Amino acid sequence: MVSTSTATPLKTDDSYLRIQGGAILKGHLPVSGAKNSALAIMAGSLLSSEPCWIRNVPNLGDIVTMSRVLMALGVQVIREGADLWIDPTRITSHNAPYELVSQLRASFYVLGPLLARLGRARMPLPGGCNIGARPVDLYLKGLHALGAEVMTIDGGVVEAQCRRLKGARIYLDYPSVGATYTILLAGCLAEGETVIENAAREPEVIELANFCMSLGAEIEGAGTDQIVIQGKPRLTGTDYTVIPDRVEAGTLLLAGAITNSVITVGPVVVEHLSALLAKLREMGYEIELPATDTLLIRPGATRNGVDIETLPFPGFPTDMQSQFTALLAVAEGTSVVTETVFENRLGHVAELRRMGADIRVRGNHAIIQGVSHLSGAPVQASDLRAAAALTLAGLVAHGSTEVRGIQHLDRGYEQLELKLQAVGAKIQRLALS
Repeated sequence: MVSTSTATPLKTDDSYLRIQGGAILKGHLPVSGAKNSALAIMAGSLLSSEPCWIRNVPNLGDIVTMSRVLMALGVQVIREGADLWIDPTRITSHNAPYELVSQLRASFYVLGPLLARLGRARMPLPGGCNIGARPVDLYLKGLHALGAEVMTIDGGVVEAQCRRLKGARIYLDYPSVGATYTILLAGCLAEGETVIENAAREPEVIELANFCMSLGAEIEGAGTDQIVIQGKPRLTGTDYTVIPDRVEAGTLLLAGAITNSVITVGPVVVEHLSALLAKLREMGYEIELPATDTLLIRPGATRNGVDIETLPFPGFPTDMQSQFTALLAVAEGTSVVTETVFENRLGHVAELRRMGADIRVRGNHAIIQGVSHLSGAPVQASDLRAAAALTLAGLVAHGSTEVRGIQHLDRGYEQLELKLQAVGAKIQRLALS
């Protein structure tokens, strides 16, 4: 076993990707465990009074940061291969350190479990990708409805305390995934019944509920807009395996799509990708299912432009918008991308235009006129999914592309360049001089 504190991904703020575009890909692209599910489950492990094994956890920057947040609270975290052993038996602190929480928005998920276990919690406001405001007011309103006294946010710090949380009926003004996580986790140890109305329906919410039920929690309705939790006084340990990452799977499918290649991608949960697959078919791609957990993509006779609008699940995912924009940049005709979830998630457009894309931004709309080809250029990633989009663009661009800011990429994709190399992409990670 290796302590997570030493099992860290490659340091990437002093490196970049160089991509020679035009290679045709061939073979199978493996999908790692779901980062977003793993982060929520790691926070959820704080509910347990016994150790937990979490399997199929990708070794990513965000996972390491969350591990360090847990360790700062007194939790033992040990990595063995793709698995984490987490022992939250003795939580020694209710105070999460600013220098870690400021790096990762998902670290705020520990607020509910900390409050439920210890009766108090102190959390700085979270950080992460600069893609929009993403306020935490829904999280705090939910905890207040469960009986917590949420102190005034002072100097960017939230303090909350309670004797014991009590179940309540809570309506979310927006089906926020983070707020749903927070209330669901807190409700597991609250006294009585908690009902979340207008809950997020994302697969990661179902996954978190399944994890909590493996601890002994009683939850119904995950995956619908109403979740009912019967609180328990104590939860036990578990051995749980994380689902495949639907965003990584989608990104890898688009690597095949943008290069007009025939590749397989898996393992996947096909129903998690329904909106993306529908748009790929609408563009003219052929999608096959050679195995229950494997997708094959092949180019069709045409590559038509389409319109997309990001929406909460089961709509088109905001986490795939940047990558799909890169694909539409080389499609035929005009496409319109509408971003409704995060107001700053069109930052990749300027860099795609540097590569020759014809894209105009009007508010939260990107109007794309497909071009015959992109040209390699030095580009800078502004966030995680923008980094993925620029990598995809580099795969199809004429000439050489250098992608900087790949510390963002390594927050969400496990050894992406090695996976792409294995199917024929001409991509290298190089040190900055």
